[in-house]
Amino acid sequence: MNARSHEEQKDDGPALDEHREDASLTPRPLDLAAVRARLQSKTGKQYWRTLEELAGDPNFEELLHREFPRQAPSEWDDSVDRRDFLKLMGASLALAGLSGCGRAPEQYIVPYVKQPDGMVLGKPQYYATAMPFGADAIGLLVESHEGRPTKIEGNPDHPSSLGATNAFAQASILDLYDPDRAQTATKAGEIQTWSQFLDAAQAVAATLRSTRGEGFRVLTGIINSPTLAAQFQTILTLYPQAKWHQWEPAVGDGTREGAKLAFGSYINTVYRPENADVILSLDSDFLTSGPGNVRYMREFYRRRKLDQYSEADRVGLEMSRLYVVEPTPSVTGSSADHRLPLRYAEIEQFVRALAAKLGLGGSGKLAPAAEKWLNAVVKDLRKYPRRTLVVAGEQQPAEVHALVHAINAALGNVGTTLYYTEPVEAHPVNHLESLRELCTDIDAGKVTTLLILGVNPVYTAPHDLDFTSKLLFDEKSKAKKIETVIHVSPHFDETSQYCDWHVAESHYLETWGDTRAFDGAVSVVQPLIAPLYRTHSAHEVLAAFTDKPGLSAYDAVRDRLKAANPSADFEKFWRKTLNDGVVAGTAFAPLNVSLKFNPASLPPSKESSAGELEFLFRPDPSIYDGRFANNGWLQELPKPVTKLTWDNAALVSPKTAEKLQLTHSIPSRGGEHGQILSNVVDIALSGSKVTAAAWITPGQAEGVVVLPLGYGRKKAGYTGTNKGFNAYAVRTSSTLWTATAPASIIRKTGDDYPLACTQYHFNMEGRHILVSSSLEEYHKNPNFAHEHEEAPTPELSLYKGEAEFSYKHVDKWAMAIDLNSCNGCNACVIACQAENNIAVVGKDQVMRGREMHWIRIDRYYTNTESSTSGKSTGDPSEYQPALDNPETFFQPVPCQQCENAPCEQVCPVGATVHSAEGLNDMTYNRCIGTRYCSNNCPYKVRRFNFLRFQDWETPQFKLMRNPEVTVRSRGVMEKCTYCVQRISNARIEAEKADGGKGRPINDGEIMTACEQACPAQAIVFGNANDPNSRVSKLRAQQRNYSILAELNSRPRTTYLAAVRNPNPELENT
Repeated sequence: MNARSHEEQKDDGPALDEHREDASLTPRPLDLAAVRARLQSKTGKQYWRTLEELAGDPNFEELLHREFPRQAPSEWDDSVDRRDFLKLMGASLALAGLSGCGRAPEQYIVPYVKQPDGMVLGKPQYYATAMPFGADAIGLLVESHEGRPTKIEGNPDHPSSLGATNAFAQASILDLYDPDRAQTATKAGEIQTWSQFLDAAQAVAATLRSTRGEGFRVLTGIINSPTLAAQFQTILTLYPQAKWHQWEPAVGDGTREGAKLAFGSYINTVYRPENADVILSLDSDFLTSGPGNVRYMREFYRRRKLDQYSEADRVGLEMSRLYVVEPTPSVTGSSADHRLPLRYAEIEQFVRALAAKLGLGGSGKLAPAAEKWLNAVVKDLRKYPRRTLVVAGEQQPAEVHALVHAINAALGNVGTTLYYTEPVEAHPVNHLESLRELCTDIDAGKVTTLLILGVNPVYTAPHDLDFTSKLLFDEKSKAKKIETVIHVSPHFDETSQYCDWHVAESHYLETWGDTRAFDGAVSVVQPLIAPLYRTHSAHEVLAAFTDKPGLSAYDAVRDRLKAANPSADFEKFWRKTLNDGVVAGTAFAPLNVSLKFNPASLPPSKESSAGELEFLFRPDPSIYDGRFANNGWLQELPKPVTKLTWDNAALVSPKTAEKLQLTHSIPSRGGEHGQILSNVVDIALSGSKVTAAAWITPGQAEGVVVLPLGYGRKKAGYTGTNKGFNAYAVRTSSTLWTATAPASIIRKTGDDYPLACTQYHFNMEGRHILVSSSLEEYHKNPNFAHEHEEAPTPELSLYKGEAEFSYKHVDKWAMAIDLNSCNGCNACVIACQAENNIAVVGKDQVMRGREMHWIRIDRYYTNTESSTSGKSTGDPSEYQPALDNPETFFQPVPCQQCENAPCEQVCPVGATVHSAEGLNDMTYNRCIGTRYCSNNCPYKVRRFNFLRFQDWETPQFKLMRNPEVTVRSRGVMEKCTYCVQRISNARIEAEKADGGKGRPINDGEIMTACEQACPAQAIVFGNANDPNSRVSKLRAQQRNYSILAELNSRPRTTYLAAVRNPNPELENT
């Protein structure tokens, strides 16, 4: 959203560098055959971030040496430009008093005439609420400054978050302040008041009552709000002939229908990964998607941490083992100890074969390699009875889910690693059949009034249902198919333009509500701010069709809660509920269910032809099903696996790319190598066609093409419109998640499309960047992380050793990042952006390497030792696993807060200096933009404001910003500060304690934004001088190491090497 600032500026010069062009290198397409050949010639374990790096392309090597982006235009309005001025002045320290190169924002101090009770100016307040999301709700604590919500954190007391969040929750604060939100009710495009809508709704209701609701239809997404459920029950009671339909485009019906097939009714499954020794994931990205994913990530990584044991106990130390079978790489698959890429159709065969081997009957056809893999998995599952867990993905069919229920029961897992409850959804249905029934009734003329709540079917409905035609004027009948269509949504979107009425929907931080979490626990959705516009909630809209028009959301929620919780002192109960963020005792009790399903009775599954391609439809990891398309933070967020921003792409495996002759190339622009020119293809599928850029994805199953959903929107807002391609255009009701077709339907257009990929940015040249090992090797050699370290010895240093860097008498802040827990989920990236007022720069600037994220997550691929053992048979296929199924690791890289910082030594004006506690601080108003510090930083963590990236004009964004962090101007360098504002606040509170006598800052009292958001608890921050602090204990582990330690920069940020727990039977296969 605030990406518009640099594109529309008039006073700060053009957005593109026009004054100088470096000599460019000729773009050369990626040669996958050369990549395989290079792999064959290598010995030992290799790590790489991109395919070009693996190929050793000379052009790419040259690009690495041209690492620094070109400067922005330096033509200013003055007669003497900045650089000439610096030349004349010799860049002396006398210039330290000069201000930065951009105009600082104006600020006005306006005191309260009457200060609200309980508010201390300058001190934030926190309120508990919850974010509804599908069949789940994430419990939150929202930070508010003088009535303005500015930052979202997880609620430690809520079962779904446990104090953590995900990227969607963190970025939802930006949706609140989105200037493109719908701001009022409209009728046929004309602005209407809420009273006018209530009058119209009551007129429609009067007509419907006379027909007992015949022709009245309501279309919603998943509803897990008890109050909304009660209101719908009221609606269906008042209008017995009315029908309630549901449609969620990114949630598969297989989960519900599989439970119904297995148990005879819809039930909910709750997992307990922390109790599992062995987990088998079947196309399930349970760590980042689906109900309960934040909690599941926390529980899973509790069993993957080695720091909970002392070094003396490391022998015999066990960590859980994760097997993943999937057609396309996922965050969960990236954390796997063993990963098997299979086509979508082959996964059902795999599950059938697994059930057969466990004695449940049936059979499945597998290739020999997959059969061998399965045998080892079965043996491991049997080795740990009642301590295993099998999870099926949301997009898998009902048969796979039913088989998984039977497998978990046969393994004795029910009651230990999973349990069953009543459905969280208020009215579970088959969504596809529900939407199909609605469309059929519309075509039959059975619908007179359609109320659409919070969904966008014109954009997301299967294209063969042609939902748009249901809302248009029918030329044959010379009338509309539906007399009255009312749409309630936060944006005036693709569906809104065809509706008679549009009601602007309130953000969840603006309205009262309630919702259920994945385990049934009820939370009250508490607003943090009055509606910014004339918006209203779904509660108020539904009430307009009842006997209580004008009922507020507050009254609706409170009345239902009071009826469900009769208490002598309801006010006390109400206040406690709002304080805690969850209604005590409302989580569903486990159900005692029995299988009513015989796996042997399943009909044979459909087998796809080996020569055909398989097309998969998946929600995008950044913008989901398209609902977050107008969120600039999420658009610019690098996707965990591909690292693409601002676009989606058709994902193909290296082998498929070779067969289809697809490739990409990198044009050089003087260090600005984030632009990737990818081949454009036409995909003619299911009677429609879509044009997309292709992206080669290591680890994807051969013959699989993934089409991410959520892009290609036409009415999403300034940020989200016309980004990427619309995969919904080739998605039909019969091919909701997968379609098969011959390879001939993909045709290269001959064009290339520029994609913005951040994985090509900020390459660190060094040998000791990421370190990993197996648990077995760790037991043999606990010091493996330092085997190849080249740290300088103290005797050879010109410094005075510890005396030169003495911080023994102050708080020595440090950070430890456990690579064994990081899975690249990106929660930390968005949390940092929200906390520190980091700007969005837009696709063009990302392609120039100018994104501003203070913490980046580098993705590394590595080959297995067996692939590069040096015992080659000459068969190139021996080396294919390293390219077609590599291991994946992630490494977060914030500022390393070096005690001997290379950046400080080259700044001519002292804009970056050390604090008394040894932190590497930035003084923004001293910075004159030489960028010497960035050039001298070996970790590539400094970010320069080449343009005026911040949007200072849009008033909504002024409300959103954290007042404790300076908003940077053009020409200023910035970087991670270890959330120094949080350190200062904790220090002030500690000094005020005990009547002003003060106290030490307690361990855990300060949490950086990235640490607090991380569901996996991969980041730990604290005082390294406190021997009892958690960060000290982690830094004392043998796995702890520093990046580029040979440079003697003495970074405060260190890493714990990654350890995987492979099955010895599969390690060398």
